[in-house]
Amino acid sequence: MSVTSPTPEPTPEDISQGLAALERHLADVAPSATPATSSAAADDGATRRVRRLRAEVAEAHLLADLQGDDAPLLVDTKRVRRRRKAAQEAARLHVLGQDPAMRAWQAARMRRVLVTCAMVSLTLALAWSTAGVQRFAADGAEPGSPAWLFAWLVEPFMSMALLVVVGARAYLGSRGAALTDRTLVRIEWLFLGLTLGMNAWPYLPGVAESFSVSRLVLHLLGPVVAVAVVTALPIILAAFTRLDHGTAGTPLTGPSYRANVPTQHPRPRGDGPDLTDLTARARRLIAAGELPADPGADKIRRALRCGMDTARAVRDSLSTDPA
Repeated sequence: MSVTSPTPEPTPEDISQGLAALERHLADVAPSATPATSSAAADDGATRRVRRLRAEVAEAHLLADLQGDDAPLLVDTKRVRRRRKAAQEAARLHVLGQDPAMRAWQAARMRRVLVTCAMVSLTLALAWSTAGVQRFAADGAEPGSPAWLFAWLVEPFMSMALLVVVGARAYLGSRGAALTDRTLVRIEWLFLGLTLGMNAWPYLPGVAESFSVSRLVLHLLGPVVAVAVVTALPIILAAFTRLDHGTAGTPLTGPSYRANVPTQHPRPRGDGPDLTDLTARARRLIAAGELPADPGADKIRRALRCGMDTARAVRDSLSTDPA
C-alpha cells in the first residue's frame, strides 16, 4: 500500500500569484460595460436639474423632427367624414330628385296629401254646420222630442250625398278624367246652398231676436269652407293632370289610348327627326347590341330619348319592316 506524501503548505508568494492569475482571467472573460453603465458613468457628477434639462432638449429635437411630417394633416377627422357623407347624400338626393320617375312619385304623393286634406276639411266643415242645421230643422221643438232628435239627421244625410259627388269628382280628377258634368255641379251647389241657407237663416237681421254679426259669421264658417273646398279641388286636380314629369321632349307619362286608331304610324310631333330616321337609329342600336332584337316601346323610348307615341311607332315599324 502506497503512502501519500503530505501536501506542502502554500506560501504567501503562491497565494499572491494565484490571486493575480484569477484577476487576469476575470478581466479577460468579463463583458464590456453596457451603454446604460456608460451613460450612468457619463451622468456622474450631473445634478437632477441638468438631467431634466438634457431630457427636455432631447424631447424637443424629436418633436421638431416629427412636426415636419404632414401625414397627420392628411387624415380626415370624424367631423370631416360626417360632412363629406352628408354632402354626398345631398348630391345623390338632388340627382334623384331630377329623375322623371321620382318627380312623378313626388307629384302623386303630394296630390294624395292635398286630396286627403281637402276631404278632411270638407268633412269637418260640414260637421261644423250640423248644429246650425239642427236648430233650423228642429224649429223650436222640445229637446229630446222626436222632431228635435230627427233634426240632427238632416245635415249628415245631406253631407253624405254631397261627399259622394265631391269624392267621385276628386278621384276621377286625380286619374286624369275630370268630371265636369253640369248636373253634378248643380247638385253640389244645391246641397251647399241648402246648408248655407239653413245655417244663416236663424241669425239673419230681422229673424234673430238680437242680431250679431260675429254669430252670423261663425255659423257661416262651415258652409263657406265647404264651398271653397268644392270649388278649389277640381281646379287643383286638373293642374296636376297637366304636369309633365319628363325632360324636354321626353314626357314620362304615356299617352291616352284611343279606339279605332288608324294603322298609319303618326309622324313625331315637333321639329325632331322623322320616323324613318328613328327607325334607322333603332336598327343600328340593335346591330350594336345596345337594344334587343325585339325591343319594347319603353326600351326604345329610353334609347332614342323620344316620346312614347314615337317609340310605339318605331317598334311597330321594326316589326312590320325588318331590315
